[in-house]
Formats: sequence, C-alpha cells, structure tokens
Amino acid sequence: MSANRMNRDQFYAAIAPNDDARLRKILWTLYWRGNASLRERIEDELRLPEQPKVKPKQELPDPGTVLDEVTTFVNLAKDGAYMAGDRRVHHTERSRWRLTFRRLVGDALAALQADDAGPAQQAVAQMVDLACDMKSYDYFHSDDPVEAAKFVVSDAVAVLWESVLRHDGFAVFARRVPEQLIRWEANYGWTRRGYGQVAEKETALAVPLARLLTTPDMWRTFAGSYLDALDAAGRADPGRPRTVYGSFDETSYRRGERAKDLATWHEMLLDRFAGTPEDELLDRLAVSPALAGPELTFLRARIAERRSDVAQAATLITECLKERPGDQEYLDFAVEVGAVLPPRAREIYAERAAAEALIAQAYRDGRVPSD
Repeated sequence: MSANRMNRDQFYAAIAPNDDARLRKILWTLYWRGNASLRERIEDELRLPEQPKVKPKQELPDPGTVLDEVTTFVNLAKDGAYMAGDRRVHHTERSRWRLTFRRLVGDALAALQADDAGPAQQAVAQMVDLACDMKSYDYFHSDDPVEAAKFVVSDAVAVLWESVLRHDGFAVFARRVPEQLIRWEANYGWTRRGYGQVAEKETALAVPLARLLTTPDMWRTFAGSYLDALDAAGRADPGRPRTVYGSFDETSYRRGERAKDLATWHEMLLDRFAGTPEDELLDRLAVSPALAGPELTFLRARIAERRSDVAQAATLITECLKERPGDQEYLDFAVEVGAVLPPRAREIYAERAAAEALIAQAYRDGRVPSD
C-alpha cells in the first residue's frame, strides 16, 4: 500500500463534512478526467446489477432470431466496426457495446431452454469464440473487454454443454465438445489481467465437463473422442515453423500453450485412467502431436511416476527444470521423485528454502503475528 494513501477510517473522516452535491462533483471530476479504465469502473458501480434472467417458457427468445443478432454483432466486431468510424454502428452504440454484449449473452443462454436449441447453441458458441479472441484483439474500446462485459466464460460454457447433452444426447456431445474444449480452454482465464470480479468467478472448463461425465463409460468414450480431436488439432497446426524477427517457432509455441491450457483436464485423465484397463489412452496423450514444451514433458513424467518408473520420471522432470527452473510444481515433483536438480533450479530451491526457514523462525520468535 502507498505510504500516503488513507485507510478507510481516514477516508470516511475526510469526506464526512461534504454534502451530497459536493460528493457528486468530486465523483464527476474523477469520471470526466480519469482514464478509460477508471470511467468503466465508475460506470459499472453506478449501474444497477444486471443478471440475465431466464424468461418464462412462453416468452423465451426465438433461437433463430438470437442467432441472427449474435452473428451480426460478432461479424461487426471482428470487422472493426466498434473501433472505428464505421457507419454500420452508430457512435452511441460503440460506447454501449457492453450492454449489447450482455443482452445477447442473456438471450442466447435463455434460448437454450427452447425445444429447438440448436441455433441458441451456435449463438452461445459464437459469443464464447468472440470472448476468447477479445483477450488478444481490440474489438472494442476497453483495456479488458471480458471483464468490462462481466462475461464469465466458464459459466456460459457449462450451460451450453449441459444443453448439448440434454437436447442432443451423449453421442453428439462426445463428437462436438472435445474440439470446443481444445479451442476454448485457457490456463489463466479469459480476462487480460487475470484478476477482478470476473476472473474470481472463472474455473477451468475441465471442471464443468467432469461433472457431466457421470459414468466410467462416458469418461472412456469422451476421452477417445478427445484424443482424436487433439490429433486433428495437431495436424491443423502449420507444418513448417513460422519465423518472426528471428527464430520464433509459432508451431512449437502454439503447442506449448495448448499443453498448458489443457493441463487441468490432462491431470483429470491421469487420475481417472492410470492403473486401469484404459491406461493405454495415456500413452496416446503423451505422444500427441498437438502438444509440446515442458508441460508435455511434465505430463510424461507424471505418467511414468504413476507406473512406478521413478527413474524415468526423475529424468523427465530434470529436463523440465532446465527450461523452467523456478516452477514450484516442477521443483516439488523433482524432490518427491529424488531427481537431480539442474544448477539454476538447485539455486532457486535453496533460496526459497532459506526464505521459508527465516519466516518460520520469525513466527517462532514472535516477530510475525500468526493468524
């Protein structure tokens, strides 16, 4: 905390002499002179809570109409119409994009309750695709558009997947959802900053997915479909490395990020199938062409450890630590299997152990108040 920042009691005491008119003037000055992020925050605090409500069945939005509206909105956004002076979007609408976004999401989720939920499912998928792109591309005037739109991607995807299972059955679910999981999962969430009201509500997509797989047969069938989709994703990656400003390998980078994004799901598969008759599914996962980087090596190390091949696990985790010597999860696993730590990893481990010892001693001496 800044040394000259007031605490809450001091702040309340400072504003107490001001009447309502004075407080309004202060807030207006902050709003008018503040940056875009501050203005968005003030607007959100002033706006009454807006929670999409599922309408009575007779008033459900028409799925086809919702899909048309969503498609138009998404296309305009990706064309840059909300960023520049495009006549297809009025200038007032460009500043109200968050309200339009929330309305369309609410209508699409509500329309999933209709008998013909197919168009609504497509509409929700388009909004999720847009949200995933918004993390990297500026389609709207906002420094963190997913946070500004109050869109919790994992909540929307959970409702979508439940609708697919309920309306279309498990066979369709197992064909469609694996590709969406691979495309949408994000290790650090879908907001740009990774913190805030929206980020606090997000979960890995593997969490709602696991809740829908209620039997061993569903897990086995879905895992097979997932591995097929993963292989297809690997084949779709660029065949030759694309270089930008030197030796940047886009294909390896993309596969490494995919391995990190899907790490939670892969851990679930490991827990589910290790030591079972379906253990060979883990072999397919470990050699998938769609994955790369230290996260894949770590997955192979964990598979080896589950199969009691501690020596192989130790060798693999040492390779991981050569690339990411400060990764605490890797360090903990390396210690667990008795792996040889690379020099830099050994230094980091010793530094952290010393720091923890100092903190523990401070607690024992009473220099740090305990909880």
